[in-house]
Amino acid sequence: MRRREFIVALGAAFAWPGMVLAQRREELRRVGFQSNLTEGDREAPLYVAAFEQTLAQFGWVKGQNVHIDYRWTAGDPTLIRRTAMELLALNPDVILTVGSSQVRPLQELTSTTPIVFVQTADPVSAGFVDSLARPGRNATGFTVFDFGIGGKWLELLKEIAPRITRVAMLQDPRLPSGAAFLASAQTIAPSLGAEVSAISLRDAAEIERGIDAFAHGSNAGLIVAPNSLAINHRALIIALADRHRLPAIYPFRYFATDGGLIYYGPNVVDQYRQAAGYVDRILKGEKPADLPVQAPTKYELVINLKTAKALGLTVPPSVLARADEVIE
Repeated sequence: MRRREFIVALGAAFAWPGMVLAQRREELRRVGFQSNLTEGDREAPLYVAAFEQTLAQFGWVKGQNVHIDYRWTAGDPTLIRRTAMELLALNPDVILTVGSSQVRPLQELTSTTPIVFVQTADPVSAGFVDSLARPGRNATGFTVFDFGIGGKWLELLKEIAPRITRVAMLQDPRLPSGAAFLASAQTIAPSLGAEVSAISLRDAAEIERGIDAFAHGSNAGLIVAPNSLAINHRALIIALADRHRLPAIYPFRYFATDGGLIYYGPNVVDQYRQAAGYVDRILKGEKPADLPVQAPTKYELVINLKTAKALGLTVPPSVLARADEVIE
């Protein structure tokens, strides 16, 4: 080999590792993950695993060709906005976020960064998308409940605890979805011989005051509407329902496994798997505006029979037969 050719080849050999590293850095994509839980919540690893494992099935392996930035808000409005700003400052290719209370601040801060949401009620009325079929903006994702579910929660509660005549719905007054769930329950309440009112929850103290005051009357029950505050204060809510012997229905499975009476709602873990599919499509060039918002196709019913017995309730066989899971 001539001397000049040797020097060129030698230079290329030394340059090659740097070229590979540069290529890898160039190929590394960035995903934001904004959760409404605390990092220590025992549900958090389930959602993270479902998301990361499904992404890997699509070829996106954390640390190899995708970097994921996690932020945990516990549903706190100040933290939600701060973490949204932090994630956007990192210039992500797409952000996965949870619930209406987190989608809104993100869209106020950006109209271009793609957003995939999960556990979000009626994104059309909230203004996050133009329509379910054609979102038309920078966000798309997966809805969690139809507003009519409020009436279904009341029906189920009455089936299991027919003596109930007074029902309080725990809701976050800052979310329009809470008023919609309440209205759907109030619409059918007279036909079921019940009255439905609202208990607002902004913090743990307000939750405790509201439930304590409501429980002073007789024949009372609870409906817990989906929102970040209820999720992060679920141990308190379940404990108060137990203390006052209030039959209660909850929107997510972990309420029932933690001791709540009934859960009726969609499989949340599955939404994180589906969200990974949309993140994959966006990373490959598709736009949120063109990806239809999807609604749950199946709702699960879980009954905690141990809690029912503690409340002196006999669950009708017809309800037990419909249950996807019975906790004994």
